[in-house]
Amino acid sequence: MRKALVVVVLLALAGAAAWYYRESQMASADFALYGNVEFDQADLAFHASRRVAEILVDEGASVHAGQVLARQDTGNIEPQIAQAEATIAYNEAVVAELRNGSRPEEIAQARANLVASETDAANLKQQYDRVRQLVSTSTASQQSLDEAKAASEIAAAKVIVSRRTLDLVLAGPREEKISQAEAQLDGAKAQLAVLKEQLADMELKSPADGVIRSKLMEPGEIATPSRAVLSLAMTGDKRVRAYVSEKELGLIREGMAAQVAIDSAPDKTFVGRVGFISPVAEFTPKTVQTEELRSSLVYEVRVHVEDPHDQLRLGMPATVTFPAAADSKPAEGAGS
Repeated sequence: MRKALVVVVLLALAGAAAWYYRESQMASADFALYGNVEFDQADLAFHASRRVAEILVDEGASVHAGQVLARQDTGNIEPQIAQAEATIAYNEAVVAELRNGSRPEEIAQARANLVASETDAANLKQQYDRVRQLVSTSTASQQSLDEAKAASEIAAAKVIVSRRTLDLVLAGPREEKISQAEAQLDGAKAQLAVLKEQLADMELKSPADGVIRSKLMEPGEIATPSRAVLSLAMTGDKRVRAYVSEKELGLIREGMAAQVAIDSAPDKTFVGRVGFISPVAEFTPKTVQTEELRSSLVYEVRVHVEDPHDQLRLGMPATVTFPAAADSKPAEGAGS
């Protein structure tokens, strides 16, 4: 008896589950949500405070990612870039000269100076020796001897200087001096990079594919980072924001396939998928289109829509339906 009772209970539960599934599928065939098409939107501003030179797009224009939309006045930064480039060229020449070391002509000249100094020192040494002999025979004065000795010593010192000069020319510049010149070159390159980045920032580029919603400034006005120049509606991710009542909340789930229809193309449907269901209830917004009382609590639903032919426009009223045989994976593209 106990086993028979268990079997009866299981059969009853299975029947109830089948009935619920059938009823939910039938309900979903007639279930619809009403909302509006939405895009991500962005207000585009320049990085620096400068005068707007030109705006290259009009309201309603379709733009693509990376497209230049507006430019600032670059009159005072271009001469700075030219000056930085000249400084880099000079520093590169200095570094190249130091790395190459002394030229053969400089080495030859240093060696010739050493030979000349050694020759002068030898001659003056001989003169000093002769005057010293003459002083010993009282033929020359002590003053003459002192003068000859001083000249000989000066010539010997010049030989030492010339020899050291040749050693320095042969050794080339010190590593510290080369490092100093290279550091100055790196600093000039960094300054040029900063100026070029500032120049690039004077072009306002579109961050994504989209449509220009509005022009917020005109050429001649001063643009700042806190003051937008253009408003962009990005068309990469289109979705319908709708609201579902609490009693119908169980009929949909995230990832569920959907179909979207718009009034301007009644013979077409767009493939969609439920991307978000709010976990928190709210009062029905005034802008929503439903057949329920506006005082009822609803949950926000976002349905992402595929629009390969770019037919959906921002703010369009849209109807979202959920076919009874809805699969978790929607078909590719939009169908008729």
